[in-house]
Amino acid sequence: MTAVDTPRLYDRNFMLALASQMCFVIANTLMAHYSRWIEFLGGGLGQVGLIMGASATLGLLLRPWIAQWINRLGARLMWLIGYLLFAASAFSNLLLDDLNPLIYLIRALQLLAAAIVFASGLTYISQTAPEHRRTEAIGVLGAGGFFGMLIGPYLGDLILGSGADAAMVARQRSDFVWLFISASLASLLPTIFLILMRTPGSVGTRRSVKLSDFVSTTIRYWPGSVLLIDFIFGICMTAPFIFVASFIDSEPLVIGKHSVIGIFFICYAGWGVTVRLALGNLPDRVGPHKILVIGTALMAIGMFSYAIVSAQHPWLIVIPALLTGTGHGLMFHTMTSLTIQPFPMEVRGTGSALAMMMLDLGTLVGAPALGYVGDRFGYASMFATVGSICVIGMGIYVWRDAAVRLANPSS
Repeated sequence: MTAVDTPRLYDRNFMLALASQMCFVIANTLMAHYSRWIEFLGGGLGQVGLIMGASATLGLLLRPWIAQWINRLGARLMWLIGYLLFAASAFSNLLLDDLNPLIYLIRALQLLAAAIVFASGLTYISQTAPEHRRTEAIGVLGAGGFFGMLIGPYLGDLILGSGADAAMVARQRSDFVWLFISASLASLLPTIFLILMRTPGSVGTRRSVKLSDFVSTTIRYWPGSVLLIDFIFGICMTAPFIFVASFIDSEPLVIGKHSVIGIFFICYAGWGVTVRLALGNLPDRVGPHKILVIGTALMAIGMFSYAIVSAQHPWLIVIPALLTGTGHGLMFHTMTSLTIQPFPMEVRGTGSALAMMMLDLGTLVGAPALGYVGDRFGYASMFATVGSICVIGMGIYVWRDAAVRLANPSS
């Protein structure tokens, strides 16, 4: 094949985007310990779920305007704005001395910043990568996120202390000060990479920032039942990024004197990135719908497997970590690519924001509800609830996909 037949994907620009993504995810996954901050300030599991879920509302409500501003200002500039907002909001946690309404605003701004970053990054890659390798490009960019997951939670464990001799009551405010300063600095570093990246050619092709324009564009290029999987994935992400730290502390799950949260994320992210890099082009080769179903099924099995983890067998945490890491590694880039696919290049910001909006909605609905289930019935029931939602959603997706293919055999 000639160079014209196979446009280059892994060029200098892509590598800069990959490095930028990895650095930001380190900052963002330091916030996997945010439930410990809420508990340190006096909250319980129910308040963890309420704060984490309700705080997603701002990002969800502003997603349409995020999409329009990405289309107007360009993905690269909005990406930079997201980094700066995250740094400021992480640092703002130092204003808190107890649980009060300000924590909802601060957490909401963190999630809003992450929403801007991830939507901008997805849009940028979908605009600059070769079209026939879009899913692979999104997948490899996400692999940078998995590398960040390997570092962020473990770094947070080092900062906060872990294990039986570092219970919540033993943590000091200074530990959390260092956590939030580290998150702020880690989110500022990738701005250097952004400055060196090129600007996509489609910047400025769309000028409207009206909600009606977002709605009409979404209706015109509606991606279908894959949005349900986006929503379910948002529910699934409450497990590793909201509830796992509390689950590990409550058992407690320790090996020797060390919490297993670092082990969990090494397995979750380490295996996830292996799957992503090894099978990144699999959706393009065998079909994205098949890979999405397989990934959702593995995610469900992983959620059910939390039931076998106990203080007597803490090492069993590797089983749900590996299974859900595999599900994540197969699901995210596949569902995102399918969501973006119907949207033309100049409105890819709308497609990216729509995918992230459904993910936010899953977190918004899932976190408070799951926090209630966990408080009332225990963690095993909470994780099993997520697994059941995956199974139901997968069944609906398979049924709808089959119906669409039957109606449109050429699709």
